[in-house]
Amino acid sequence: MRWTLIAAVVAANLAFAGLAATFDYPGVLAEPPGRILAAFAAHQAVVSAWFLLLAVSALALVPAAVLLGRLLPPGPAAALSVPVGVLAGLVQALGLLRWPYAVPVLAHAADPGAAETTFAALHGYLGTGIGETLGYLLTAAWTALVLAALPRRPRWFAVAGVVSAVAIAAGVLTPLAVPGADLVNFAGYVVWSVWALVLAVLRDRLLPQQVHA
Repeated sequence: MRWTLIAAVVAANLAFAGLAATFDYPGVLAEPPGRILAAFAAHQAVVSAWFLLLAVSALALVPAAVLLGRLLPPGPAAALSVPVGVLAGLVQALGLLRWPYAVPVLAHAADPGAAETTFAALHGYLGTGIGETLGYLLTAAWTALVLAALPRRPRWFAVAGVVSAVAIAAGVLTPLAVPGADLVNFAGYVVWSVWALVLAVLRDRLLPQQVHA
């Protein structure tokens, strides 16, 4: 669990930084579909690679949730944390994988108008609907369940987990154009990244003494 979670967090932040530098992500998503597709096509190979890494980092939450669930003391929160964590990783990966597999076709389509319409539909359904909205809610829920199941949780660690979960969940307000929702969501993921790394590093102190995965 330790190295899986560490690798997931490091890979996610590396990919996000790479996308910000090469694709102006996530700011570029506020542009019209035509401009987004043009920006993607300009650096297609690199941007696709970064999105693929981001998707892999999301999928890494699947084994991390399963392994952590085995280490937590038996109980409702521990049992529920496994399927919630697995779903959180899967829905985020599903939303992100549209970039390396579907968007390249649309970026070079013969009919730009149809491509832009299809992109907008994919972006709204796979991106905003599944990858982001469900991803935000499930990640926040998994964090809360893990905190509830942990037998030892320092106050500062619990506060960081709760704050990050609430801030991440606030991302569902972004499509409603709620002022500051996107910034709060971004800050939540920054705090969550630190929280997840601490969970991995301090695993032995937070969990019962047993054989750790």
